[in-house]
Amino acid sequence: MNLPSITPSQVRTSLLLRDEIALLDVRHEAVFATGHPLFAANMAAERIALEAEARLPRKDVPIVVYDAGEGLVAEAADRLAASGYANIRQLDGGLKGWQQAGYELFQDVNSYAKAFGELVEQRRHTPSLAADDVAALIKAKANVAILDVRRFDEYATMNIPGSVSVPGAELVLRAGRVAPDPDTTIIVNCAGRTRSIIGTQSLINAGVANKVRALRNGTIGWTLAKQNLEHGADRRGGVGLFEGATTNAREVAYRAGVRHVGPEEALALQAQGQRTLYRFDVRSADDYAAGHIGGFRHYPGGQLVQEIDMAAPVRGARILLSDNMGVRADMTASWLAQMGWETYVLDGGYDGALEVGPPKIVPKPDPSHRYRRPYEGTDVDARAMQAYLDWEYGLVDQLRRDATHGFYVI
Repeated sequence: MNLPSITPSQVRTSLLLRDEIALLDVRHEAVFATGHPLFAANMAAERIALEAEARLPRKDVPIVVYDAGEGLVAEAADRLAASGYANIRQLDGGLKGWQQAGYELFQDVNSYAKAFGELVEQRRHTPSLAADDVAALIKAKANVAILDVRRFDEYATMNIPGSVSVPGAELVLRAGRVAPDPDTTIIVNCAGRTRSIIGTQSLINAGVANKVRALRNGTIGWTLAKQNLEHGADRRGGVGLFEGATTNAREVAYRAGVRHVGPEEALALQAQGQRTLYRFDVRSADDYAAGHIGGFRHYPGGQLVQEIDMAAPVRGARILLSDNMGVRADMTASWLAQMGWETYVLDGGYDGALEVGPPKIVPKPDPSHRYRRPYEGTDVDARAMQAYLDWEYGLVDQLRRDATHGFYVI
């Protein structure tokens, strides 16, 4: 097909104006992670038929595709067109053209969520403890509860001794059960930095009475401090709200600019076909399987904040979240709004007919094409871990140089 082009400057203008645009890097993930524009989303050309329908719900959304000279753009455009997409352009000069225009490249995956997390820590001074300090508290049998906010499968692979799995958006919903004593110090950890920063700040924002600290640098910091990890743990935090959690979570969302809508207003949003609307159910997979509102895709809230570039490649789109208990949606929405998304929370909707069944699973890419995160697994080289941390520390300065993010921190 004869593919029109768009300049890097025009793409940047769309990003700054919050116009809808899907900037797609059509290389494999492992190569994408070596460098890409801040708001680029990875969708390998060969996976378009598998991924496009869920990730690009509006067929006439503006799509810009690029590679780094591998010759993948034509294949990607043909596959998108075959899937019904009608507004496709190629980035003039590809990745090299972006660089030659003087614009920033960001490494790794989920880069802008990670950069946002660093910005949150800088602006809110999110409190943290070093690995050795946490290890000393554990050894002294101090009154602490360690909450691991990663996916359960990550937790089961390796975890801080004695920690409990409370994935991301479940924190405010479950902290009152896991740490009912307000004198208990809650320590939040992930693999690296982002999810522990966001999790710690979520509990603080929602007004938990406990002292809350992030485990500085997560399991990476723990490993670099030569502390031992557990393997195969299956401790899960039960549901239990701390006093005021529901009201406080809604207030946090309100302060971030989140809007609440009822079912009729949600239908009106959906009917506006000239705008992309992502609909996500942010509860646990078990909750979703037991009964969910039709048309809502499952994406647990903590992972949605971390992986928003994967979940919603159309920058400038709208996001509508559902959660029968409200708290998870409110806390997730509060972060997405601060990341520049027009975000809504659905009030109600669970008293009608619900669909039953597990989330749809998209087949994973060939392992040779996948980027292995420096915190993944149990055999990662210490130098790679330290290099990863050093990269994260530099993200706030890189955001400043790039100057397209539009993030704010309440």
